[in-house]
Amino acid sequence: MDTGDTAWVLTCAALVLLMTPGLALFYGGMVRSKSVLNMMMMSFSAMAVVGVLWVLYGYSVAFGNDVGSGLLGSPGEFLGLKGLLGTSGIDDGFQATSLVFTIPSMAFVAFQAVFAIITVALISGSIADRARFGPWLLFAAIWATFVYFPVAHWVFAFDAAESEIGGWIANDLLAIDFAGGTAVHINAGAAGLALALVLGKRVGFQRDPMRPHNLPIVMLGAGLLWFGWFGFNAGSALSANGQAAEVFVNTLAATCAAILGWLATERIRDGHATSLGGASGAVAGLVAITPACSALTAVGSLILGFVAAVLCALAVGLKYRFGYDDSLDVVGVHLVGGLVGTIGVGFLASASATAGVDGLLYGGGIDQLWRQGIGAGAVLAYSFVLTLIIGFAISKSIGFRLGEEGEVEGVDFVEHAETAYDFISNTGGSRGLVGASPIAPSAPKTQAATEGAKA
Repeated sequence: MDTGDTAWVLTCAALVLLMTPGLALFYGGMVRSKSVLNMMMMSFSAMAVVGVLWVLYGYSVAFGNDVGSGLLGSPGEFLGLKGLLGTSGIDDGFQATSLVFTIPSMAFVAFQAVFAIITVALISGSIADRARFGPWLLFAAIWATFVYFPVAHWVFAFDAAESEIGGWIANDLLAIDFAGGTAVHINAGAAGLALALVLGKRVGFQRDPMRPHNLPIVMLGAGLLWFGWFGFNAGSALSANGQAAEVFVNTLAATCAAILGWLATERIRDGHATSLGGASGAVAGLVAITPACSALTAVGSLILGFVAAVLCALAVGLKYRFGYDDSLDVVGVHLVGGLVGTIGVGFLASASATAGVDGLLYGGGIDQLWRQGIGAGAVLAYSFVLTLIIGFAISKSIGFRLGEEGEVEGVDFVEHAETAYDFISNTGGSRGLVGASPIAPSAPKTQAATEGAKA
């Protein structure tokens, strides 16, 4: 066990965990004021649901020894994290008895857990304003079990020894996905598209203005995401070494170029460079560099970030062309950005980077390009089809979408009996109200009444 590597990975795990509250702010600021609490709760609840499942069996499914063709880890091997606890005692400085490379297995468990959490949380942006909270919790549990955990095994579970066999994308296909372009972003983006189709369009989609209600919160959320993303990418080196440093710089470079790319696209297309565009550009660059950060030079990272931002900025308009209501552009940013980054490795990879592979533009031919394409396409198809099945099953059994009247009134009030900005009544959180209803008798019962009272 290396104490420096252990400290680095645990720090990065904390950074990645911070990304989910950052995502809650980012998404929460982008919705209308009557939906902000529900939007943030969908991210926070993902932390709770996925965290429990990860301890019980999620880690085992993702990183247990393969049980067939690189598709699934053994669910019972690390059930309840058995076999991963234990140290040699205080005299030996609590050296872990179970290791993953040079870090305690439990540090690796913690680091991978926060990846699972944010992947589920990302999906929620596609169904903002119209999803019931209880069915969302059920969806999060089922989707993590049948989609994320197996896909994480495909992508992140590397063969460690002859008796420890991992996933097919990592070990057989040999596609490069350093920190989750397929397992996280393409996975969540495809699921977001499927779920948006299942739930249908919001009331007033393409008719009513649905502008972000709080852009400063959006900017703050984007900043926290960017901060945490250094743990996401550089932490995936699983060591405090030169690769982590290279990945850190590539992540910075791609994100900076992406902001400029998105703003330039807005300026040319719309005549304005917006704060929402700057925040979205940062996220698009972070998404794109995630799979590629170990395979590109710093200049290649600048190119990838800029191109990804331009393509993502153009892609967010596809929902109006094709008529699907992806509320917060999970498809346009995460699916498209993940595809650009994953496939971009096949073009821009340089053997001078730590991945040691040349892409098409560096004289490597199409060998890595076809591997990247198959990996991206397989995850996209699997996630989309399984999410359609899960979403339809929940919709037809217990109902997934909020009723039209409730949607117009506001999902915060209907699902949580709260309002984010409560200036005139006691409709805030009920904590501390013993024996009393959290809703005062005089509380307005409709969004229209609320707005009238404010006026």
